[in-house]
Amino acid sequence: MRLTDLIVPRRIKIPLKASTRRKAIAELVDLLAADGVLTSPADVLTAVLGREERRSTGIGNRVALPHGKTDAARSLVAAAGRTRRPIDFDSPDGRGVRLIVLVVGPKADAGPHIQALARISRLLEPEATRAALLAAGTPEQFHEVLSRHENAEAALHAIE
Repeated sequence: MRLTDLIVPRRIKIPLKASTRRKAIAELVDLLAADGVLTSPADVLTAVLGREERRSTGIGNRVALPHGKTDAARSLVAAAGRTRRPIDFDSPDGRGVRLIVLVVGPKADAGPHIQALARISRLLEPEATRAALLAAGTPEQFHEVLSRHENAEAALHAIE
């Protein structure tokens, strides 16, 4: 599974207009809905916000990975966005979030969901990757940065 197959330019929004966690998640759900990959955007939003209430998905370093499992997603799907200003996601480092990647998958298919979250987290760990994503001015540039860094990571792991 390649993240850049899940997070395609039509599922990337730069900048997100939202100024709150809830609104940012809703904007990303709207991207997935517009792409026709959800049977019920309202059910997806409910699932993701319910997960967010149990524990924040802000992971630190200005990154949040909101996610949820619901049968309103026929398969694993993802969307991403960059905010204009930091949004409070109650991250462990206390910093506001600027990069948000939403992952949604069917309830019965937890394995790929967890793998995607782990891969995104690993890919966004290096400061250089985050800085390049923050500098991207268009969804296409954002996708290109993801692709370049995903390819570099794959090449590194192939050597190991």
